[in-house]
Amino acid sequence: MKISSPVARRAVTAAALTGGGAFAAVLLAACGSQAGHSDAAASGPARSPSPSAAPSSPTPSPSSKPTVHTEPMIPASQCPSSALRVTVNKTRGGAAAGTSYVALDFTNTSGHSCDMFGFPGVSFVTGNPGSQIGAAASRQKTFGPENVHLASGAVAHAWLGVVDAGNFSPSACGPVTAHWLKVFPPDQFTALYTRFTAQVCSKKVSTGTPLIILPIRPGPGAPGSVP
Repeated sequence: MKISSPVARRAVTAAALTGGGAFAAVLLAACGSQAGHSDAAASGPARSPSPSAAPSSPTPSPSSKPTVHTEPMIPASQCPSSALRVTVNKTRGGAAAGTSYVALDFTNTSGHSCDMFGFPGVSFVTGNPGSQIGAAASRQKTFGPENVHLASGAVAHAWLGVVDAGNFSPSACGPVTAHWLKVFPPDQFTALYTRFTAQVCSKKVSTGTPLIILPIRPGPGAPGSVP
């Protein structure tokens, strides 16, 4: 073992002169002091731990309102069947691809205003009341619904398309002459009846749509406004 410290060398020399036991003890102390000094130098200077970064609180973002869709909503004051009278407008809307259009006019006969929105339910029947003839009208969804506000005495309409029964094979159609329409105003479960004569299919044909209904629109039906 090499003792480089002058102090340690003097201590070892003195211990050697006074006795072996003391020499050993001093030798151990000197070696321990030297080892501790070497370890400290190897480990480098002590560093104080750097403070950990405090978690950043998210900056509250201003509350954003959800996207509001502008699609029309079904009104809470839909006109009940008891407030309406339905008639077939004598002025026909025209014809297209073998389909004749007539307007179903709805008149608000009550003393208060109400709203109409959506598609009526329509079918030909044998009488008032009577059994259904063929299939009920299919909704023509190419034309979207819109809310129609009806004051007392005001009129709204929906176009009814009647496909010529001759467009279908007689065996598949079973053509008959019908004289009555059964009409449910939008979202109502009480039917209204009105007279209308047409050649219609008595069977529910598997191909094509013999009867078409468009959504409610304001005012009475007028030529050139359909579809």
